[in-house]
Amino acid sequence: MVHRLPLSFIPSSPINGFHVGPLFVHFYGLMYVIGITLAVLITQRRVRGYGGDPGLVGDVAIWAVPAGIVGGRIYFDITTPAQITPHVWWGAFAVWNGGLGIWGGVVFGALVGVWRVRRRGGNIAMFADAVAPALLVAQAIGRIGNYFNQELFGKPTNLPWALEIAPAFRPAGYAAYRTFQPTFLYELIFDLALAAALVWLGHHTKIRPPGLMALYVTGYSAFRIYEESLRIDYSEHFLGLRLNTFVATALTIVGLLWFAYTQRRRKTPPALATTSGDAELSTTPSADGEAEPPDSGDAEGDPEPPASVGKAAGPADRDAS
Repeated sequence: MVHRLPLSFIPSSPINGFHVGPLFVHFYGLMYVIGITLAVLITQRRVRGYGGDPGLVGDVAIWAVPAGIVGGRIYFDITTPAQITPHVWWGAFAVWNGGLGIWGGVVFGALVGVWRVRRRGGNIAMFADAVAPALLVAQAIGRIGNYFNQELFGKPTNLPWALEIAPAFRPAGYAAYRTFQPTFLYELIFDLALAAALVWLGHHTKIRPPGLMALYVTGYSAFRIYEESLRIDYSEHFLGLRLNTFVATALTIVGLLWFAYTQRRRKTPPALATTSGDAELSTTPSADGEAEPPDSGDAEGDPEPPASVGKAAGPADRDAS
């Protein structure tokens, strides 16, 4: 029996890219390029608002973005080996066909980012808070690529916003169904909403760095628990649940604990430092080695932007790389 189309639905994309001369540009890759570009611009603006050096963002991006792509692909290859296409030796590297695990990308990118920020003498905790909303924007734009690849959809549905999937992309056992839950769209909307919420919290509350990053980990992971309950694409299963359900649950708990820890640390008084003759607010390291932001003096409770996300590199501290 063939599943009937609902009265309204999102049509499937007839193409997944376009030619520029002999070069074929995949929409999936293009969306990631656009998302990363927006993330860099947003982070630069936020770092500048914190009083830091926007140039630090470009330095971090040059190293962290490739690391994130490599990490995302490694995670995908390890957790869903049956989905690697094409089925040849170089299929494990074919990111243009889709297949980047967000958690692998974030972990690898974060580790390299921490290395670069520390090497440039920046404040890791504050940089993490600056980049958290930008990561969500990049993820949201990247999900548009899933539409063109006809992937990351959920169970069959007749909802007005159901997504039509071409027969070639329907999972085994679902060939008779034509429309499915557009889980990629749900995540896109959630990512943008969470990004806006983090920006609002940063401006209107006294969340201490890297509290916003901890909330990013918590919020996104919690949403993925729900999303994984809808998805029907291939996944490794344990105890009847998708592998990513366990990963998302663990990271939700880790994020909550991390947020609680960052907000309970003892405050230390700010110190005033100068860089290259210009007075600049700095911060005094706490017992755990992370710099503490200065207390807000704003009557409305909005924290003043901390000023030491990343110093402008001088001749003595510019990295040869």
